[in-house]
Formats: sequence, structure tokens, C-alpha cells
Amino acid sequence: MFENIDTSLIDWSRAQFALTAMYHWLFVPLTLGLAMIMGLMETFYVVTGKEFWKRTAKFWMKLFGINFAVGVATGLILEFEFGTNWSNYSWFVGDIFGAPLAIEGILAFFMEATFIAVMFFGWNKVSKRFHLASTWLTGIGATLSAWWILVANAWMQYPVGMAFNPETVRNEMVDFAAVALSPMAVAKFFHTVLSGWVLGAVFVVGVSCWYLLRKREIEVAAVFGLAASLIVAWTGDISGVQVAKVQPMKMAAAEGLQEGGNGMPFTVVGDIKIPKMLSILATHDIDGYVPGINNLLEGGYQTPEGTIALSAQEKIERGQKAIAALDAFRKAQKEGNKEAASVARRTLDENVAYFGYGYIKDPAHLVPPVGLTFWSFRIMVGLGGYFILFFIVVLVLSRKDKLKDAGWLQKLALWTIPLGYIAGQAGWVVAEVGRQPWAIQDMLPVGAAISKLQTSSVQITFFIFLILFTIMLIAEINIMVKAIKKGPEAIKGE
Repeated sequence: MFENIDTSLIDWSRAQFALTAMYHWLFVPLTLGLAMIMGLMETFYVVTGKEFWKRTAKFWMKLFGINFAVGVATGLILEFEFGTNWSNYSWFVGDIFGAPLAIEGILAFFMEATFIAVMFFGWNKVSKRFHLASTWLTGIGATLSAWWILVANAWMQYPVGMAFNPETVRNEMVDFAAVALSPMAVAKFFHTVLSGWVLGAVFVVGVSCWYLLRKREIEVAAVFGLAASLIVAWTGDISGVQVAKVQPMKMAAAEGLQEGGNGMPFTVVGDIKIPKMLSILATHDIDGYVPGINNLLEGGYQTPEGTIALSAQEKIERGQKAIAALDAFRKAQKEGNKEAASVARRTLDENVAYFGYGYIKDPAHLVPPVGLTFWSFRIMVGLGGYFILFFIVVLVLSRKDKLKDAGWLQKLALWTIPLGYIAGQAGWVVAEVGRQPWAIQDMLPVGAAISKLQTSSVQITFFIFLILFTIMLIAEINIMVKAIKKGPEAIKGE
């Protein structure tokens, strides 16, 4: 079904998609975080009637709008790349993957676009409560956009709710609810969106500390950020159990675990380990079994479902049987040989779960980049713990009215802003690099998912995007810095 394609084309196609995704994710989390911040600020204005909260809300709305505009541009390019660079992927699972993307565009994005106009231009033209509703609906629209995008991504990590149709050679959706509400989708949504809330709170605290806006505002952001950070840690625990269950190779790579076992320790760095912690994180059982990379390749261990795990080579062989059976089925169908088609169909159904393994040439290719996944995971987790401590310190000093004298913390708050972005990027590296070589887990490797293109054309567009995105990023930073320097009107009037 898929032709052999030069590995350099695969690498450049992946690099281009990674470039676009990483630039896009510079804007999305701040959009999600500021959406909540400006909603809270305007709510305080409507409830208290104090002009301070109105001016504050309008200030953060201005920064939200700048960030939102650039994020939309990179997001559109990202979605188009599924058709241009990954056409085999789009053909193979477009019936499933396209549904959440279509809902995101039709429902959530248009909801944002409608109410964002009222939010920006409706001051003093509509009632306070209607304007407040528009602000919250803009934020809800942004969050719903994230929901459907993350549903699509979660399905790539844990494909459910579909059946393979050998007549069309496509996977087709049979259970929309299973796709939209899968445990992986729910966990990924809360973990990802809440991490955006953390970044939004870090951003507000950092900017506020730059010129110490108002004690009230810093307290709101600190409380909001602390709550979000704690919930992110909880959702991360839920995600860890899901990953250990359906993507054990990613878990092994994130831990750098070659040989697994029961009651496994968690490696902090080097030889520093926390006894039994990996088993607790992966299975919620202090003596739970966690397979390592070698165990996953060799098979033979008992899975949580009570079956004996196949080796990587056995999965590859069964995948090759599925591919051969598909070819035999299509040939028999074309020739009108119903008996041969029935036999081929039975063989295909018995092995279709391993279909993607049939394109893997070497079991070693099933191991993702361990070093990158390992360190990205520790950067994400380490910074998550740091944010919790950071918000606690900011909140305590703010309550004691000592924040204005803590110059060291004000500087630290500024430097914490880029750490929020680094944590988010590290999380996506774990999610996507740790899934390699799969475009869709166990179903479609990246080598079989890309379009048949000239490598040179992908290289050219890679550098074009790199230049354009960098220019857009520099422009956005300059515009936001100017807006931040100008500050809200509250600084002048109060």
C-alpha cells in the first residue's frame, strides 16, 4: 500500500512538522492562560464595580489579542501540513482524525472569532454582563479548540473507536464517543490546558513584578497558578498511568529503563533514585511490574490484561501477515473469488492489530530516542515542581506585603517566564518523540505516513517556515514588550 521512501524525506518532513508545532505551542498556552486571567479580572470588575479591575482586564486582553493573532497563523499552517506532508496518514485515518479537527474549526474556532470581536470592541456598547459573558465565551472557545485538537492527538497516542475497512484500505470511525472521551484524551486535555494556565499565571506574575502593578493582581495570579500547578501534577500522574498501559515503550524511554521488573525505582538523575516510585507512578502499585526496553523487545512477560506479551519480532511477522492478507483480499475481490477473499479477510482480522509493525524493518527501530525523551521528561517534571514552590513563595510574600522589597524574587519572576515555555515544549517532546517511530501508535509508522515529495521541496519550505515564524515571533515579542512597557491605565491613575 505504501512505497519505500527515502529516509531523508522522512526526517525532513518530521523536522518541518516539529518546527511548526513548536512555534505554534509558543502561543497556544499563553492564550489559554490569559483567557482565564482576563476572565477573572473582568469578573472582579463586574462584581465589585471597581475601575481598577476593568483597566487590568483590558490590559491583559490586549496581550491576549496580540498572542492570539500569531497563534492562529501558525495553527492553520500546522493543519495544512497533514494534507501536504502526510497525505498517506490523512488518507489512512482521515475519517477519524478529520472529525475532531472539523468540529474544532466549525464550532470552537468560530465561537472564539465571534465573541472576541464583542470582547475587544463591545466596551460601553453592550451591558457589563453581556461583555463579561463574551470574554468568558472567548476563553471557553479557545479551550474547546484545545479540547478537539487534543482529542485528535490523543487518538494518535491511543487509537480507539475505529475499524479497518479492507475494501477502502482505511480506518473508519465506529464509535465517536470512544474517540472523543478516551481516557488518554481526557487526561491529555486537562494536563495540557492546565499547563497553559500555569504559564499564564507565571506570565502575569513576571510582568507584574517587573513594575509591581498591584498587590491584589499578583495575589490573584499566584493563587490561580498554584492551584493550576497542583492540578497539573495530579493530571500528570493520571497521564503516567495511561502511558504505562498503552505506550509502555514511551514510559521505558522516559525512564531510560533497559530492564524492567517489580517495585521499580524512579531515577531522578544519575544514581539518585527513589525506591519503588516508578512502579507507583506507572501502576499505582508499589510492587507493580514495569517493563523495560529489552523486555518490550523480547516479550514473554505478563501484561496487565493477563496475556503474555509478544516479542517485537513476532509483532513484525504478524504485521507482515496482515499486509499480505490485505493484498490477497484486494486481489481476490478484484478477481471475484469470494472464497479466497473470505480466507484472506479472516487472516487480516486476526492480525490487523499489528498491521503497522509490518512496515518495521528492524525491532531496534521501535525504540525512540532515549536520551532526548529521558531528559525532556525530567525538565518537565522538575520545572513543574519549581512552579509550585515559586507560586507559594510569591503568595506568602505578597500576603505579608514584602514582595515590593524582594528584588531577588522580582528578577526571578521575570526569568521564570521563559521556564514556563520550556516546560511546555519539554512535555510535547516527551509526548511526540517518545511515541516514535509511530505516527499512530502501533498502527502506522511515520515512514508509511508521509507524502511522496521531493526531499528538496521539504527542505526549502522548512527554511522558509523557519524564517517566517522567527520574524513573526520577533514581531510579537516587540509588540508585546511595547504594550507591557506602556502598561494598563491603572498605573497612571491610581
